[in-house]
Amino acid sequence: DLLKSLNTSMAGQSDPQLSLFSAGEVEFLAEDEMTNIIPNVRMDALNMICGDFGPFRPQIPVKVPLWLAIALKKRGKCRIQPPDWMSVERLTQVLDSEREAPREFEPLPFHYVEISRLLFDYARDDIPDIYLVRSLIEDIRDVRFHKVETGLELINSRNHGMKLKNLSAMEVNLVRPFMVRAFQAFDKHDSGDQVLDVNSQPTSTDRGKR
Repeated sequence: DLLKSLNTSMAGQSDPQLSLFSAGEVEFLAEDEMTNIIPNVRMDALNMICGDFGPFRPQIPVKVPLWLAIALKKRGKCRIQPPDWMSVERLTQVLDSEREAPREFEPLPFHYVEISRLLFDYARDDIPDIYLVRSLIEDIRDVRFHKVETGLELINSRNHGMKLKNLSAMEVNLVRPFMVRAFQAFDKHDSGDQVLDVNSQPTSTDRGKR
């Protein structure tokens, strides 16, 4: 039932009872991530509660929060520079590494899913090879979700903890409620205190026990 619910949530059929934050709330948090823009107008610095941004000069890159970059982009005042990790070359490397290491997650920005989605929605004309980039990110997400599912399959009453390194915000948001629910259930039948690290390979002794 645990994995079935996870698959349902991953398929986009969100259930508020299975997630601590909605997809929109996670995306809202991602909008505070910093990104580079290329202004096409001259503007004085903007003084915000969260900080000062600018001044803005045509064709001179400046770093701003993603929400501000999108607001300026909508008004035709800038181009948004895609982050380095969104290049075809880098994403291809990440995808290959994800496939080669079934128990490890490649380091990616914590909000890589939300950032890419926002840029696809509001700055598609600023992203080179956008269709290939979108396809690579979807493939990376699918491979990582499969690893998450595989990790959850290893949960049992003997494990009182679980290590999943380099998860993204969305992946953490999906996994956390399931983990809490599972370990609460196992606590009722306490029989061990092991911590499971799905990033580690099984030893020869472990294989013998199986």
